[in-house]
Amino acid sequence: MGEDSQPRFDVLVIGGGPAGIAAAVRAAECGVRVGLVDDNPSFGGQIWRGEFESGHDQNAVRWSDLLRSPEVTRLCGTRVFHQPEAGVLLAEGSDSVRELRYQNLVLATGARERFLPFPGWTQPNVMGAGGLQAMVKSGLPIRGKRVVVAGTGPLLLAVAAYLHQQGAEVPMICEQSPLGRLARFGVALLAYPEKIAQGLRLKKQLAGIPFATNSWPLAAHGGTTLESVTISRSGKTEVIPCDYLACGFHLVPNVELQSLLGCQISGGYVQVDDLQQTSVKRVFCAGEPTGIGGVELALVEGQIAGLAAVGETKAARKLFGERRKARRFVRMLDRTFRLRPELRDLPAAETIVCRCEDVSYSRLREHRSWRAAKLQTRCGMGPCQGRVCGPATQFLFQWNPDSVRPPVFPARVESLGGVVRTQ
Repeated sequence: MGEDSQPRFDVLVIGGGPAGIAAAVRAAECGVRVGLVDDNPSFGGQIWRGEFESGHDQNAVRWSDLLRSPEVTRLCGTRVFHQPEAGVLLAEGSDSVRELRYQNLVLATGARERFLPFPGWTQPNVMGAGGLQAMVKSGLPIRGKRVVVAGTGPLLLAVAAYLHQQGAEVPMICEQSPLGRLARFGVALLAYPEKIAQGLRLKKQLAGIPFATNSWPLAAHGGTTLESVTISRSGKTEVIPCDYLACGFHLVPNVELQSLLGCQISGGYVQVDDLQQTSVKRVFCAGEPTGIGGVELALVEGQIAGLAAVGETKAARKLFGERRKARRFVRMLDRTFRLRPELRDLPAAETIVCRCEDVSYSRLREHRSWRAAKLQTRCGMGPCQGRVCGPATQFLFQWNPDSVRPPVFPARVESLGGVVRTQ
């Protein structure tokens, strides 16, 4: 990899969801050279997947139009896996390795769904709620299929509404939060008229679909594919026949790259100052890694980070009030949809927790830390690198992953050879 042939950016943005797009747009408007990198085939992240092409989300279309700046070099299908030295990242594409050099870095790496193990959760057609939605957007036929949606958080309603629009039958939406919490959340929404409007639209789209609070999946049943799910509904069990179970227990921030770069992490989130700068100089962070807050917060944090990265702090500060309001909403979400302790009792002894290495709950229960379990059972050492079982064990046992090493994603052997040559 010749150094002169590799791209150099004034601002390099990792993550092409709303936060990353907003950061790239605002930085590019200041006339600097910007790179925007995402590992998906197209930009938009999970929330705007397919929206640029469909045109259904006018906010997504507007930001897509703004992204067409000639100052922005767009690199899709490119995954950062290592930092060989300060100011340099290595990224893997479909058939090559790129060396990305930068002066300022904005990390907008988004979040992923949290999965909690229960008997049958590895059954075919038991899927993440967002994952199933993404597959349907990519062409999976869902019309006429029975889909139970279960877990916690606003994502459940959005997924159920989308699947229903695509012709799926939704027998029930199961929300683990109790009715009292949801009622208080509804009252607090009166301070957010735009959220009330979104809620009313969802209510109309979900008309006739049962919504059960105090409810969660106990077990999934079937042979070669899913046939039914047993749920706990206000303390009573109920069996619901279904073809799919779309299940997600809120979101987990993607902070592996931030950890590798030495950014301070607290409570699972990246710590940033008022200008979205991390504890590492010239490294900024925006969106879900700083706090799960949805599109509105991601966009405003991305704009602040992009402006601050090019030194436009006065313009960035004008957005602080909008960010404060969005962050208040985040705190409401955290209080409303925090996971209840009963969910720790879901796994049976034989329930698989680490799907990559087939490690059961009973084997993990013998250990007292993530490191010990990893050394003795290989939990977290499979292809997902602990991205599924890590958050699950963190909730089940209060363990915390204690180290991140390169590559932060699985990489080809020839790509790792490039790491050796640069050192």
